[in-house]
Amino acid sequence: MRKFALILCCWTAFTLEGRAACHGRFVNPITDICWSCIFPITLGGINLMRSGEDTPNPSEFVCYCSTPVPRVGIPISFWEPVRLVDVTRTPYCLVNMGGIQLGSIGMTHRGGNATKSSVLGGLKHSFYNVHWYVYPVIWWLELLIDFVCLEKASFDLLWITEVDPTWNDDELGFLTNPEAVFFGNPIAQAACAADCVAASAGFPNDLFFWCGGCQGSLYPFGGTITHHVGGVQASLLATQRFIARLHRFGLLWGYMGSSGLCGKYPMPIIKKSQYKTQMTYPIPATHKGCYPLGRTEVTYSSGREFPTRGEDFGYLIWRKRNCCLM
Repeated sequence: MRKFALILCCWTAFTLEGRAACHGRFVNPITDICWSCIFPITLGGINLMRSGEDTPNPSEFVCYCSTPVPRVGIPISFWEPVRLVDVTRTPYCLVNMGGIQLGSIGMTHRGGNATKSSVLGGLKHSFYNVHWYVYPVIWWLELLIDFVCLEKASFDLLWITEVDPTWNDDELGFLTNPEAVFFGNPIAQAACAADCVAASAGFPNDLFFWCGGCQGSLYPFGGTITHHVGGVQASLLATQRFIARLHRFGLLWGYMGSSGLCGKYPMPIIKKSQYKTQMTYPIPATHKGCYPLGRTEVTYSSGREFPTRGEDFGYLIWRKRNCCLM
């Protein structure tokens, strides 16, 4: 009996260690979204709502577009919530969908617990999977202006990295971003310190497209975080890398500036200033909770990571939109 009990105890411990629980919560579009992040709103170069941080906008008062419908209008700008992101250590765990776990669906996968990578224990690395949802919530709720300026789409789970070998394997990932070899040197990484300062004071420097600001380097475009400082830092860096990756694949486009007045345009290299992130899990940041990519998380990450239920993360992606309003 003792031998059987010992075997049962060891089997139970192995099972619990090898299978992480999936935690999350559904995003409530009314209470879990920082609706003040829509601001500032400008119309014809005039700032109507000065609340919030903004990027430069077209100064002209009148605009003309031939697509999608011919129109003469007035330039308008605002920030639009368009995507949801899960950043999880547990494979197939849909954090923003209430903690539903899809299961392995017959595929191999990799978990993401942070591990020490030095003998002295001073350096940690981690691995996270990312899930990308289409989430044009303003269009669903019909909250803002005419529909020509809003993305029209249905809710969809567009991408899961568990089945993407180039996200899980750094060597395979190199095939999608071979230029990463140029940004692994000390000079290129030193520029990221300047990007951190710029993002913390305002918006990141788009010229430093290889930098993730205060979170680290955007390259390589994979889920391995080689300098894991904390869960908020690591999950924000994984989110930035995934956004940059989708731009590289042509799946994300540009919407900001004069070029975006009449519609989206190709943007194969990310402009980081086009985006802000807002945490939705484990604790929704509903009051002034939107931050440009790369801004230091030290000022707001306190209490937003905790054991068991607070080690996976969800984010709402806000995108800058310039549009010609009829």
